[in-house]
Amino acid sequence: MGMIKEFKEFAMRGNVVDLAVGIIIGGAFGKIVTALVNDVIMPPLGLVIGGKGFKDIIIWLGEGDKPASLELAQKSGQPFIGIGSFMQTTLDFLIVAFAIFLMVKLMNKAQSYAMLKEAKKEAAAPPPPPEDIQLLREIRDALRKN
Repeated sequence: MGMIKEFKEFAMRGNVVDLAVGIIIGGAFGKIVTALVNDVIMPPLGLVIGGKGFKDIIIWLGEGDKPASLELAQKSGQPFIGIGSFMQTTLDFLIVAFAIFLMVKLMNKAQSYAMLKEAKKEAAAPPPPPEDIQLLREIRDALRKN
């Protein structure tokens, strides 16, 4: 029974829950980036390189004529290098990495701003006097009233 309790405490720690939320959001963000690359960025690039899909760029290593698409190359059973697919996945990664970089940079800036604001607040308000000084002041004020 102790192991279950220990696991429950571990799973409910703030860091584990934050990590789980980060993984879920990261997976959804990855799908958005993949759609951006596949449906928005790559079609114009494919048009520039000759009107075919970016994924269909292959280096043909097999015998005979080079197939017109990645799908045909896969069906042929011949060896090839899917360079277009690799380049598309690399672009996905770079976009995700850049977005995470911007997010971390923004979070660091916000955190430093909050720390600076807190430091100014602490500097503006003088520290409270020691407890013995406060006690002496209370005694003085009580004696003045009498």
